[in-house]
Amino acid sequence: MAHNLALGAHGEDLAARYLTEAGMEIVDRNWRSRYGEVDLIAAEGDWLVFVEVKTRRGLGYGTPAEAVTFSKQRRIRLLAVEWLRESSRHWSRVRFDVVAIMIGHGPQPQIEHVRDAF
Repeated sequence: MAHNLALGAHGEDLAARYLTEAGMEIVDRNWRSRYGEVDLIAAEGDWLVFVEVKTRRGLGYGTPAEAVTFSKQRRIRLLAVEWLRESSRHWSRVRFDVVAIMIGHGPQPQIEHVRDAF
């Protein structure tokens, strides 16, 4: 379990750096409520982006992006509504992205950013 938590935290760090280098601003990380946790919340222009990060070392359980199930999407939407209620800023545009990371298949992690994933 601790190994999976460390892998997840490493993936979130990689995703945050990737998104920042792509011009996005990280607004919040690991935001929690009674519904669960949002990995990253970022701003890109007038868009607020809720980002689910999935990191894997192999494909034994499917690709990282495949791990974002319908129930996980629904939970992230609930979290987004709650976060927006608490936010002091009004966001006119919201989307949900997935950053899928494969580690251990070559010298560098493979990062796939799926915009507007759900």
